Amino acid sequence: MGSSYHQFCPVAKAMELLDERWTMLVIRELLLGSRHFNDIRRGVPKMSPSLLSKRLHDLTRAGIVERRDEGREVAYGLTAAGEELAPVVDKLGAWGMRWIGKVGDEDLDPKLLMWDLHRHVDPAFVPPGRTVVSFRFNDVPAKIRDWWLVMTAEEVDVCDFDPGYDVAVSVTGSLRRMVQVWRGDLDWPAAIRSGLIQLEGPERFRRAVPKWFPASQFAQVPRSAVDLTSLAG
Repeated sequence: MGSSYHQFCPVAKAMELLDERWTMLVIRELLLGSRHFNDIRRGVPKMSPSLLSKRLHDLTRAGIVERRDEGREVAYGLTAAGEELAPVVDKLGAWGMRWIGKVGDEDLDPKLLMWDLHRHVDPAFVPPGRTVVSFRFNDVPAKIRDWWLVMTAEEVDVCDFDPGYDVAVSVTGSLRRMVQVWRGDLDWPAAIRSGLIQLEGPERFRRAVPKWFPASQFAQVPRSAVDLTSLAG
């Protein structure tokens, strides 16, 4: 895949395979359960389709990813070598949360946030039947401002158009504040009490929102007092 470091060190040999742009994020998506091309794309929305195809091809050829034909669809999964990268990705995420505090405006992406929220919904708290939650990010362009999650105990769908169902609860706030809630920089109760995030709907649904949408798996990582990005700047 990448160019050789010409070192026998196993770190160097691993990085020859893994340090190309987007590679570890594609592996992250597969570890999080994405199996089809379009699902992987939704986790890396700013990666071009052609580059994603190339990375999947390279990772398959390297023995990290396996490609399977499922009727008319192609599915991707990690091999044993790929699954063994799970603790590496977890450690990278925890390290990034601890030491990289700065999140610039260019890093905020409603598509990625909604995709992350949808795949971390706790089905144990989803009521019977269909529950729809609308999200409005009031600090982004109109075409990416409104989103809907359609939840059942079996699956959760992300919609960037009104699906036409009754909305149980509406969530309104800035994209930055919602990302802060997702990252664990701001918790749901504080965001709601301060009015930074506003919920509209019956009380039982408003109370359920923090249970439906728990923070990232990295939210509990203690932060360092030193932000490496500020030192680098």
